[in-house]
Amino acid sequence: MKTITVDKVVDAKGLSCPMPIVRTKKAMGELQPGQVMELQATDKGSVADIQGWAKTTGHQYLGTREEGDVFKHYLRKASTEETKEEIKYPYTITTEELQKRIEHREKITVVDVREPAEYAFGRIPGAKSIPLGELESRFNELNPEDEIYVVCRTGNRSDYAARTLNEKGFKNVNNVIAGMAEWKGEIEKD
Repeated sequence: MKTITVDKVVDAKGLSCPMPIVRTKKAMGELQPGQVMELQATDKGSVADIQGWAKTTGHQYLGTREEGDVFKHYLRKASTEETKEEIKYPYTITTEELQKRIEHREKITVVDVREPAEYAFGRIPGAKSIPLGELESRFNELNPEDEIYVVCRTGNRSDYAARTLNEKGFKNVNNVIAGMAEWKGEIEKD
């Protein structure tokens, strides 16, 4: 396997969402357009997170290599003309508001876009597991007419997932802000 020449290496090993993205944003600000960065992460969710972040900001996602339990993500900094302002999905709901809707037994669909291990150790009862990295190939498992609430650990992956579903024609999608990190309601575990 050929060695990839990089201008900056960022260590995010042992960190979970949103920290690999936080470190990526900071490091990207230190690079010149056209330079390449290697982000090292152990969080499986970083694979989909980095690709989604690059797509929304205009920076080029080059690829990921897996070495043992480390994911090495490669990104090229875009020029000013190529970058996009990172826009958050406008339709959000707090964990408290979602909990009230669940308690009132409203007809809603909760989609959990975290990795399977995160889902297994604590989820909102009845939430459907579709990891962010699988959303593009599994969105047809959801009804575009349903009221959908997308949750992750902190609200970052779910932001990207909500935008993706909206682009696919889903009209009633909400990102659950603060995610499972702030969830105070009942949880299910495997």
